[in-house]
Amino acid sequence: MATLRAVVIGSGIGGLTTAAALHRSGWQVTVLERAPSLEPVGSGISLAPNAQRALDVIELGDEVRALAAWQGDGGMRTPKGRWLARTDSTAAAERFGGPLVLLHRSALIGLLRTRLPEDAVRTGTPARLVDPGRPGGSPAIVGTDSGEIEADLVIGADGIGSAVRAELFPRHPGPAYSGFTTWRVLAPGTGRAFSSHETWGRGELWGSHPLKDGGIYAYAAAVAPAGERVADEKAELVRRYGDWHDPIPSIIDSVEPDQVLRHDVYQLTDPLPSFHRGRTVLVGDSAHAMLPSLGQGGNQAIEDAVVLVHHVTPGGDLGAGLAAYSADRHPRTTAMVRKAVRISRMTGLSGAPAVALRDGLMSAVARFGPGLVLRTFDGICDWQPPQRTYAAGARGGRTAGP
Repeated sequence: MATLRAVVIGSGIGGLTTAAALHRSGWQVTVLERAPSLEPVGSGISLAPNAQRALDVIELGDEVRALAAWQGDGGMRTPKGRWLARTDSTAAAERFGGPLVLLHRSALIGLLRTRLPEDAVRTGTPARLVDPGRPGGSPAIVGTDSGEIEADLVIGADGIGSAVRAELFPRHPGPAYSGFTTWRVLAPGTGRAFSSHETWGRGELWGSHPLKDGGIYAYAAAVAPAGERVADEKAELVRRYGDWHDPIPSIIDSVEPDQVLRHDVYQLTDPLPSFHRGRTVLVGDSAHAMLPSLGQGGNQAIEDAVVLVHHVTPGGDLGAGLAAYSADRHPRTTAMVRKAVRISRMTGLSGAPAVALRDGLMSAVARFGPGLVLRTFDGICDWQPPQRTYAAGARGGRTAGP
């Protein structure tokens, strides 16, 4: 049987995970990336147990956990520092079969790159879908500046502004602005230990999480008009969050202005009719961009990768496999997009009475113990991949903690 060729457009987490899984399954894989390098922007990524189990399928989970920090006990706070709810990392690991871990996004990108041949990734190579192809018939065609590439399978992993998605579904309205803008920083550390926390204010939030190397990954979000920018985004963080509880002011103080990343948040409010057409399929934000309020955007892209490769085995019926992938992933990710919206509405509250009611309800729920709070993630973090996992110490498809 001739080797099948797959072309992945985009080298983010979803694209590289898909490429690594396809290569492991016997496909010849080419990744086309518009940017001149694979160096990602400076930020961290949280990987929940569901994504770790997906990485276990391609024998990468143990390496990820070795590099990552296990997110310990923490919780939710008010800007003045009062705890609204405390989280129990041990209870979460027991409920979902593993811990929530945090690592540098660049570390995950680097690990995924090691799973591909040296010549598999072409950076500085803008690509466009010329023809989605037809299973059992004509190949898909991808255009580049140096010519066209025929492929048995094309994966659109080109993010929220996906040109592949627009080509497959030209009548879809595309991404919509969520009303939130976000900031992200990788800070060197304050020299003092602290618990992971997410702090909710009036239409604003801040999250701080220790990394394994002693640094800190922090993020902020606020209700703001699309496209709003200031000359000094660090000064903007000081203005908005400089009088919030420790260690927030110290974290802001420890970063340089050019290390503060700001992006408006867009989402696919309207679900796509499918995640595939012809020989072409979408993964990650290209298919189901969601708000970060569940922390599941990258996690769902990783899930997409292993489910897709499970269904498109070499020698199988490609059309049936792609249809099965869409049938598996579309309901799950659509529900996730909607749930993320519901949570973001709570963080977006700005009126004093509404915020007071929200905080009171959160405190009341927390008094019933961690189980009630963790129930929010039932059906998300306890997901199991279609393949068995390969984590060291795994039992019954559940991964062991670090």
